[in-house]
Amino acid sequence: MMVNHSPFIPGLQLSELFYQEAVKPILVDWFPNLKYSAGLLGDGSEVLGFDTPQSMDHHWGPRMQIFVNNEDFENYSKRITSVLSEKLPYKFHAFPTNFAESDHHGVRLLKETDSGPVNHRVEVYTLDSFLKATLGLDMVNELAALDWLTIPEQKLLSVTAGKVFFDGLHKLGPMRNKFSYYPHDIWLYLLSCQWTKISQEEAFVGRCSDVGDEIGSKLVAARIVSFLMKLCFLMEKKYAPYAKWFGTAFSKLKVAGELAPILESVLSAKEYKDREASLEKAYELVAAAHNSLAITPPLHEQVSPYYSRPYLVINADVFAQEIKKQIKDKVVIKIADSNIGSIDQFVDSTDVLGQSTYSERLKIMYSE
Repeated sequence: MMVNHSPFIPGLQLSELFYQEAVKPILVDWFPNLKYSAGLLGDGSEVLGFDTPQSMDHHWGPRMQIFVNNEDFENYSKRITSVLSEKLPYKFHAFPTNFAESDHHGVRLLKETDSGPVNHRVEVYTLDSFLKATLGLDMVNELAALDWLTIPEQKLLSVTAGKVFFDGLHKLGPMRNKFSYYPHDIWLYLLSCQWTKISQEEAFVGRCSDVGDEIGSKLVAARIVSFLMKLCFLMEKKYAPYAKWFGTAFSKLKVAGELAPILESVLSAKEYKDREASLEKAYELVAAAHNSLAITPPLHEQVSPYYSRPYLVINADVFAQEIKKQIKDKVVIKIADSNIGSIDQFVDSTDVLGQSTYSERLKIMYSE
């Protein structure tokens, strides 16, 4: 591993400077007639704006993507890569521009060099090839409901986060608008399914404690905390990242200032009654946030006993049912007969959610 003692620069900022000061002048000199766009999208903590000095130990560094038209890709992609290898400086803002080859984990690290071509990470794509690699889709076709439901949310985030440095093709902006968030009725369906997930377990926090299973009670409470957090992402129409950055991204939501300390109290509570008291506050706050959306008639914001049992719940199924009534799209109405939701709501596998290759096969989940 290369040790670099240079002052940390957030990766997105570094990459934009890299484009403006190093890559762009080379493109102007060597490819003056090329129409292209440039930016940093896709995977990486720096794309989300969450990188820290620790992030420098894998994949991190001055890197970016160049997008060219389909008809220009064959003629220009290898030439751009080759010219940049010859003309890029060996260092940029004290960081190497050269990367080692992938190790056995697929990780590429910055590697010092002072001779020969630079093994850089300026990647050349067409927009179609980038979307195919990232989402398993192309830009040509309109997304159907099942496409939206089977693309992992972190992948949708990866094409809408980051930054476009230059859009000479006038394509990256429209693409990012297209994927900016779920269509309205898909959004309603996902909200409904998330409330359903809460309804299916909200009484178990107390029931586990009743039989002396405090570990079970804590685990269920933790699950409900994660369900509530995901619900807040949906209510604020923000894509949620994968587990490593889930809490960090949650802290940026509008509701987090008031809700996060309550959720921390749920997780730290040693006794069921304390756990329940904090969950009560969380339920009521989230119910009020739902009502502020005005997508259903006003719904109750107070907890109540679970049927004849003493466990205090928000009766989340009522929210789910009322939201589902607002769906107008016939295709989505048919899908909404089930409550499985999106891939992120019924799959808990890093391998599946971390890539788009399973999306097409998972559409079978919605067949009659």
